[in-house]
Amino acid sequence: MRPVIQGLRGEAGFAYIAKARELASRGVKVISFGVGQPDIPTFDHIIEEAKRALDERFTGYTETVGIPELREAIADYLNSRYQAEVGPDEVLVTTGAKTAIFLAIAAYLGPGDEVVVPEPSYPAYPEAARAMGARPVFVPLRWKGQERGFELDVEAIEEAVTSRTKMIVLTNPHNPTGEVFPPEQVEAVLEIARRHNLVVLADEIYDNFVYEGGFRSILTYSGWKDNVLYVNGHSKTFSMTGWRLGYLAAARPVIERLKRLAVNVYSCAPSISQRAGVAALRGPWEPVRRMVEEFRRRRDAVVEELRRVPGFEVPVPRGAFYIFPRVAKVLEEIGMSTEEFVDHLLYSRGVVTLPGTVFPEKAGEGFIRLSYAVSVEKIREGVGRIREEVEKLLAERGRR
Repeated sequence: MRPVIQGLRGEAGFAYIAKARELASRGVKVISFGVGQPDIPTFDHIIEEAKRALDERFTGYTETVGIPELREAIADYLNSRYQAEVGPDEVLVTTGAKTAIFLAIAAYLGPGDEVVVPEPSYPAYPEAARAMGARPVFVPLRWKGQERGFELDVEAIEEAVTSRTKMIVLTNPHNPTGEVFPPEQVEAVLEIARRHNLVVLADEIYDNFVYEGGFRSILTYSGWKDNVLYVNGHSKTFSMTGWRLGYLAAARPVIERLKRLAVNVYSCAPSISQRAGVAALRGPWEPVRRMVEEFRRRRDAVVEELRRVPGFEVPVPRGAFYIFPRVAKVLEEIGMSTEEFVDHLLYSRGVVTLPGTVFPEKAGEGFIRLSYAVSVEKIREGVGRIREEVEKLLAERGRR
């Protein structure tokens, strides 16, 4: 029997990073909209706490679940913001949110099980399921056009549930579309899980990057601990991607179950990062608010610029820091696939975008993703290059 790992796919975003670096090494001025990480450095008070931890030689193993101070800080954050009624013993600290996703899926899915994944989707969910021998069942988001963007197809989610279904994934705010799903849709998914005795893997890693749209955390719903595994982390909110710090919140018996898996996978999260994570959550929060406002400004700029590109349909993302324009009309005109178009932009104009098809399985066809975690100046220059290339391709097509 072939090992399951042989069938796993890599995360395409990192492949495009490598392509961009290779181009840059040849002197090309590359503008990358590919990476899902803030370009703003980790805030000073967080770095200072990490330095103190080093000076105090706080460099050994910690408790697998995380140091008490960090678990308390996480619980306090979730309770003060969402009235979640989470205790420190209902928190598990992980090596990034991606590890939290893996633990959640590994703890509940096995060979032959199914997980419902609305798509386009962050690739880690289906890949972790496949690693466990389970099967991701993809349910496309509804595309409502430029003015309305995307929405969950709640009816299709319920229709996808079978006797083998164990879990539903819900990412809100959403990667890759930047959508913020309305509370009634979140509640409807939670009700489906309750009726069918399923687990909801709720990933809210972008919960602080909300510009409008009435975001409501799944933690605000009564009885959420009966069905929810909650994932969040420090990478986005505090610009700490390299610190590898995430967490899970769930009912205490679930955390005990996950702890046994965690200790066999990674022992514990980095001690220094955990100390820094306490400082991040305890504040000050003003640097986070300034960063989010800067990203709002960038969001507005990227929408404005992309809507000047012929044939692009550009919904306004209400959260996260991604935009997912529909480019199907352009592709039809110029005779390219989504992947060919993305490669063409990279090698002809030095602009990195990601094809919607890497956010599996099929719903991303005819879309591209741009991360606007770059300056407004780079947004205007990079999208300007895209516009010039599209105009050129359309003109060439018209002359044939």
